[in-house]
Amino acid sequence: MPRPRPAALVERRRFRSLEICAGAGAQALGLERAGFDPVLVIDSKSDACSTIRLNRPGWEVLCLDITRFDPHAHSEVLGVDLISGGLPRVKATATVGRAEDAEERRILKAAIRLMSAVRPKALLLENVPDLFESPDFSDDRSWIEAELRHAGYHPNWKVLNAADFGVPQNRRSSFLVALEDPYQAAFSWPEPDKLPPPTVGQVLGASMSAHSWPGAERWIKGADRIAPALVGGSDRRGGADLGPTGSKKAWASLGVNGSSLGNELPEADLPEDHHPKLTVDQAAMIQSIPEDWQFFGGKTSRYRQIGHAMPPPLAAAVGHAVAAALRS
Repeated sequence: MPRPRPAALVERRRFRSLEICAGAGAQALGLERAGFDPVLVIDSKSDACSTIRLNRPGWEVLCLDITRFDPHAHSEVLGVDLISGGLPRVKATATVGRAEDAEERRILKAAIRLMSAVRPKALLLENVPDLFESPDFSDDRSWIEAELRHAGYHPNWKVLNAADFGVPQNRRSSFLVALEDPYQAAFSWPEPDKLPPPTVGQVLGASMSAHSWPGAERWIKGADRIAPALVGGSDRRGGADLGPTGSKKAWASLGVNGSSLGNELPEADLPEDHHPKLTVDQAAMIQSIPEDWQFFGGKTSRYRQIGHAMPPPLAAAVGHAVAAALRS
């Protein structure tokens, strides 16, 4: 019988991953903190690929639609420990009205089918809460679970809120974690933080005060709650704003003008009751993306990369749970 490995050595073990639909790399960054090093990172958008290369030049980045990816042409991904991805937001079948709206489901199916070709130990996918919670997605869940079980994996579903993991934002996502037999019994979902998340005022206060705006102190006191979920919007329609009418009203109650993104922080000559617009950098702070993580592209492209991202602390929390199961 082999001798048990010392706990310190087990904790230091790192894992190999394949990151698909990577966006700006925020999820991969969180998983890196949890012990996962990507052997390949894939996204279809050139600005997002450039963002990842800008921040992690040592990562191999492939700018390609995942439905066209052939894992056998990239042997380094075969048998990785984890396939992970934040997939495009799937719409209920009954509401799909345009050919392009079906693209998200096509990507979801491609991601699930990768499991049989790559044979990782685990899968981690993030999407809209309705994918797990809504009866409109019951056929999708049944197909996903049947495919995974046929391939030898056990599916686990959970909706988590980023606010429960230190992110100043009410952002709920569904997670699918699937594991092979030896690891399933050891898996458990991460527990929420014991401390409440910081408020918008606490997170953005220093930046709002940076240019001596006289209303900064008053604004910080009024922004005494977490933010609504940032909405990246569609690449096919519209510009950069803080989401639909309900989201903009929620931002207005925090003293923020959500009609568009700002170019500069509030200046000293603005009135005290001014409602500033968020800059792209401030949006990244609401997502708990590190300040040194740079984004490539124009303002709208950079904001969409941020709005579509999974906050790294949430990715790290789920990643630690998967890593603990794989280390068992």
